[in-house]
Amino acid sequence: MVRLLIKGIECYYGSIKALENVSFSISDKEFVGIIGPNGSGKTTLLRTIAGVLKPKIGTVLLDDWDIYNLKRFEVAQKIAVVPQISSTTFNFTVSEVVLMGRNPYIKRLEKESERDFDIAEKAMRLTNTLHLAERFINELSGGERQRVIIARALAQEPIVMLLDEPTLHLDISYQIEIMELLRKLCKDNGFIILSVFHDFNLAARYCDSIILLDKGKIFSIGSVDKVLTHENIKKVFNVDVVIKKHPITNSLYIIPITTLKANEPKGIKVHVICGGGSGAPLMKSLIEMGYSVTTGVLNLLDTDHEVAQSLNIPTVSAAPFSAVTRDEYEANIKMIEKVDAVILTATPFGQGNLMNILAADEALRRGLSVIVINEPPIENRDFTNGEATKLILKLKEKGAIFVKSDNEVLQILKELSMKRLAK
Repeated sequence: MVRLLIKGIECYYGSIKALENVSFSISDKEFVGIIGPNGSGKTTLLRTIAGVLKPKIGTVLLDDWDIYNLKRFEVAQKIAVVPQISSTTFNFTVSEVVLMGRNPYIKRLEKESERDFDIAEKAMRLTNTLHLAERFINELSGGERQRVIIARALAQEPIVMLLDEPTLHLDISYQIEIMELLRKLCKDNGFIILSVFHDFNLAARYCDSIILLDKGKIFSIGSVDKVLTHENIKKVFNVDVVIKKHPITNSLYIIPITTLKANEPKGIKVHVICGGGSGAPLMKSLIEMGYSVTTGVLNLLDTDHEVAQSLNIPTVSAAPFSAVTRDEYEANIKMIEKVDAVILTATPFGQGNLMNILAADEALRRGLSVIVINEPPIENRDFTNGEATKLILKLKEKGAIFVKSDNEVLQILKELSMKRLAK
C-alpha cells in the first residue's frame, strides 16, 4: 500500500505564515479534495507536497521517501502536478507537450524511446486528446489545453497526482469526463489524487474525503458528510447554504442562500461584472452591507448566476456556455447606466466573455468609478492569447482602480458612500 504522509508542515512567504501545523495522510486509491476560501493555503499545500516549496517545519513522506531528499527528476517520477492555469511561451504541438511528461525518465542528450511515445499516446487516448496531437497548444481552447496538461501528467506515470482546480475552464460535459477519468485512474491504477476545488458540488460528488482549510490551518478533515456541513461552510465562507442528497447520484449537493437582512441602504448602486464563481462572496457581502447590486452578463448554470438569483440580484443572463451577444452587451450597458460604481472581478477571460471587459471600459468612458480585482493577475486568467490582458491594462491607464481583494473593494465603496453623504 502506498501512503502519502504530511507531517506538521508550516510554510512562510517571507514573514507571512501560509500554512500552520498541517498534518494528514492519504493511501492509494483515495481521491481527496481540498477546499477553502481564497488565501486559505490550498495552492501552497499542493506546492509543498510537490516539493516546489520546502516547509520551514515538518516534512512530506511518500512511503519511505522524504521528498525533500530526492532529486527533482525522482520527485517528478512519483508526483505529477496539474496547475490551475497553464501557459507556454513557445508554440509546441500537443504531442510534444505530452511527451514532456517523459522528461524525468530521459537522460541528458537522450531521445525519446518507442516506449515513451507509446505512453504519451496512451495518455492522449485516455484524455481524448489524440485527435489534437498535431495541433499547436496555443491554438486550443482553454478546456482542450487543460486536458492536454492532464495527459502530460499521466505520461509521467506518477503515484500521486496533484491538481489545482482541474476542471475550472471546462464546459459541463468535459468536467464530467475529466472527473470520471480521474476517479477511474484513482481506483483502477491505485493513484493517490489530491485536488483543489472551488465547486463544493463537484468535490462532494467525486471525492472520498475532503480537507477544509481556513487561514492556513485545517478547519475540518474527513468524509464528505463530515466536512461539508452548514456549520462549517457558514463559519469558513460566511455563506448560508442548504445541503441535500441528490436522488440519483446519492451525493451531497449544496445550494447557497441568503437569510441575513441587509443593513440600511448605502445610497451607492453597484454593478458587478464577474463569472465562474469569482463574484459570489462579494455579491453576498454587498447585499448584506446594504448596497443596491446588479450583475451581468452571466451564463445560466454559472455559479455566480446561481448565487445572484438566490440573492434576488437583477442579472443580464446568457445561455449556458455561450459567448456574450451584442444584445446582451447592450443590456449590460443599460444596467451600468443606472449605477455609481462598476466592479470587475478576477474571472477567467476567453473570447466568449471579452465584451464584459468592454462594458467596464464603457463605464469608465461615462465617468463611473470602476474597480478591478486583479488577483490572480490577468496574465494568469487570459485565454485569448493576450487580448484580454491588453484590455484590462488599458482600463488601468484610463483610471480604473486596481485592487487585490474583496475587502479593498468594500473599503473603496465605503469611501464613496461617505462622500455621497457629505454632499
